[in-house]
Amino acid sequence: MPQLAKTVIGYVVDVQGNQLTASLVEDDQGRAPTITIGDEDILVGQLGSYVAIRQNDVNIVAVVTRMTEQEALAAPTIETPGEDTARLPFAKRIARLTPIGSICVDGQFDRGVGQYPTTGAEVHAISSTDIAKMFERFQAKGFSVGTVATHPSLKVCLDPSNLFGRHFAILGQTGSGKSWTVAALVQRTVAIMPRAHIIILDLHGEYCWKREDGSRHYAFEDTIVRHVDARELEIPYWLMTYAELCDLLIEHSEREATNQTAFFRDCLFEGRQKENSLPAAALGLPRVTVDTPIYFSLDEVITKVREKNIERVGNRQGPMFGDFDRFLMRIESKLNDTRYDFLLKPTKRNSSASLSAMLRDFVGLGAQKSAVTVIDLSSVPFDVRPTVAAQIGRLAFEFNYWNPKYREFPILLMCEEAHAYIPRASESQFAGSRKSMERIAKEGRKYGVGLAIVSQRPHEVSETVLAQCGTFICLRITNPADQAYVRSLVPESEGDLVSILAGLGRGEALVLGEAVPLPTRLQFDKPNPTPNSDDVDFYSMWIDGPTELDVDAIVKRWRSQER
Repeated sequence: MPQLAKTVIGYVVDVQGNQLTASLVEDDQGRAPTITIGDEDILVGQLGSYVAIRQNDVNIVAVVTRMTEQEALAAPTIETPGEDTARLPFAKRIARLTPIGSICVDGQFDRGVGQYPTTGAEVHAISSTDIAKMFERFQAKGFSVGTVATHPSLKVCLDPSNLFGRHFAILGQTGSGKSWTVAALVQRTVAIMPRAHIIILDLHGEYCWKREDGSRHYAFEDTIVRHVDARELEIPYWLMTYAELCDLLIEHSEREATNQTAFFRDCLFEGRQKENSLPAAALGLPRVTVDTPIYFSLDEVITKVREKNIERVGNRQGPMFGDFDRFLMRIESKLNDTRYDFLLKPTKRNSSASLSAMLRDFVGLGAQKSAVTVIDLSSVPFDVRPTVAAQIGRLAFEFNYWNPKYREFPILLMCEEAHAYIPRASESQFAGSRKSMERIAKEGRKYGVGLAIVSQRPHEVSETVLAQCGTFICLRITNPADQAYVRSLVPESEGDLVSILAGLGRGEALVLGEAVPLPTRLQFDKPNPTPNSDDVDFYSMWIDGPTELDVDAIVKRWRSQER
């Protein structure tokens, strides 16, 4: 293909706010040229590629977000007296460009555009060397996670401080590579930051699973990861706040809800005070509130409620007679439901003294020190997951909130399939988990608690949480509603870049925000080992798959809820 000696690939023909349109230079056959800069051949007009726009003192960088063609007419070629001038129709290539920043006098790249070009400005191709200079300021920390998709030889380093400290989101539809991206990020994080503290909520058992021989396989190195089955974690009821206990046990729409919450508060306060005064507890706290994380007996609270519900004054019914009928029915139902045993019937965390050991275990400071704690929620029924997620989120926040060395001990909470328990809608069953995560999103940065949101349905995730994210790692998204939602969350100047999401490959992402010096179309490195997230190969299995299964074993695992 013919090549141009210069780097000029076109000229600006339209300027509209944050959108520029350029007419590209063509060869004699109307084809796009390949620009050679040094040893590098650059195909003009690739989506996601960078270009420079220069005009007098204007020197800005833009990203190609759309390529199209429109009919154009050639210059006059034949002149015949008495006839119109003959013209040859052919396609003219038009590029839509989104400005993302400016090149300063010293050659450094800065976000934002102070001065826009006018029509006629030159559009230049940019080499890998020029792009590398724009990434220079993040190279020193060495957090390399992949390559620029349009320049595979160019490594991309993210800024880990901005990425983890100001929250981030990994968004993409099923099969786009979310788990791949999470595994690649965590593996790279631990490789260069061995004292990391990462908690992963794993809803599908993708990061730790059992092989057929019963051994466990991890998506991270065994020496730095700890796997915890959520059912064995035991986050006991007495760690819950008064508001969380009310959400769990009281139906606020009931007529008797006001009496229930008032009396339950008195019982809860009395129970915590009693524990504080017991010699065996040896707490001696100067002040106890209904939210103080110390043990109280749930059985004693139920007994007091039951007595109040049937209380009589003389021959007459007491003031709250019958007000707790539904309350008692709900709590008995939950106590009889084995799925709530980890919460309401703790066997290990049944005293105030057990809190310190649980927290050490929770943040990776237990007997087996670990940089990554994977909390497997795959065996937990769907309707219980919000309760578990709410408690984990609140514990992570409270731990560092009260930690005087929180600046030296930052924690990252990664929420896989976040739309399942941090929804945008206001269903009551998700109120606790949404409130916990929204508090981390709004206040966590101040206390060294970072939040990572991973979701295949961005428009179903709490807007409050996503709005606080400083970096967006957007993988392939084809759903128009999800694209529109992501476009509304990212900075206005970068919103038009969202249009390229539908064409991304697996593990390829558009990274926007504070962790990259400029919006980047990034191909993530393949994680090793990979998570258990590959699609099932229907074709191969329906040709050579098993002809018989141990159905009795399946039934046993189903009944015992053991995967």
